[in-house]
Amino acid sequence: MSKKDIITIAGAIIMSVVAGLATKFELNAVLLFVLTAVALVFLAMTVGHATDQLGSRMGPASTGVLQSALGNLPELFVCIFALRAGLDKVVQAALIGSILGNSLLVFGLALLIGGLKNGTQKFQSEPPKMIATLMLLAFAALAIPTLTKELHTSAESHLNTLNIMVAIVLLLVFVASLTFSIKGDKTMVPSDGAEVHAASWSMPLTLVILAGAGVGAAFVSDWFVEALQPAMKTLGINDVFAGLVVVAIAGNAIENLVGIQLAYKNKADYAVSVILNSSLQVALGLFPLLVLMSFFLGGAVLSFVLSPLLLAALALAVIVNAFIVFDGESIWLEGVALVGLYIIIAAAFWWG
Repeated sequence: MSKKDIITIAGAIIMSVVAGLATKFELNAVLLFVLTAVALVFLAMTVGHATDQLGSRMGPASTGVLQSALGNLPELFVCIFALRAGLDKVVQAALIGSILGNSLLVFGLALLIGGLKNGTQKFQSEPPKMIATLMLLAFAALAIPTLTKELHTSAESHLNTLNIMVAIVLLLVFVASLTFSIKGDKTMVPSDGAEVHAASWSMPLTLVILAGAGVGAAFVSDWFVEALQPAMKTLGINDVFAGLVVVAIAGNAIENLVGIQLAYKNKADYAVSVILNSSLQVALGLFPLLVLMSFFLGGAVLSFVLSPLLLAALALAVIVNAFIVFDGESIWLEGVALVGLYIIIAAAFWWG
């Protein structure tokens, strides 16, 4: 186990214990919120390292499937506890915020930093084209319930049933996309940056660390949500902005860092694939899964019905991303534009 791995795991353990003690002794809500957020970041990094070790025994394609299944564990737990607490608007905003954060902020920073260091970066265009197409289809599916409600169609009285149908279809598409990623055309696999390392952890150690990080993420997520509402009131942050920016960034910290680091190292194919796949996993996997789960959690029921501004922001992100990836190259100025758009969207939600 490398020194970096030891530091990450030790940080996850220490911060989780500190967050637990802070919750028990009911410290200041803002401090508790920060401590639990930092603990979540360390736990996400630990899950990421353990997933890489597990995936190194299965090859790059299977590693991608594992990352999609396990990489969103902290965010999944946060959303589950938030739904049980009745914070469905926070969850909805956090899920859309994850897509916007990856598609605009992280992708923009990756293009900016990678472009400034390496100049024009070229990448194989077919994989991001496929992702962009699937994101357009995901957006269309997510838009239907909102349009159904806003246009007052006859299906409005059956929104719950429509939400279930949309969720099932999106999950089927997600499974199909994973199957294609593993068994599909080899030209769709990123050609550079997909480094396969020999596993340095034993299988029992990997499974123990992965299980421990998962259990820790469950507890810390509960404390995070418990501190969320008091912290928002203290800081004067509304539910939508908290979900769209704060929760989304905290839940995706490790994926954000990895994508930017890959672009800095001039591994453009892999960077684009990692960043855009993160958005796709939320749209096709996490969001519909939580919609179905919300009917059985005993708290708020999550819906695909978005506010018009959220839906418009999602549309802008998906369309702009498609334009950028279709030519198979990027420059740092495109990164500036993406980050600028993210800041404008976040500012629009600051007041609610």
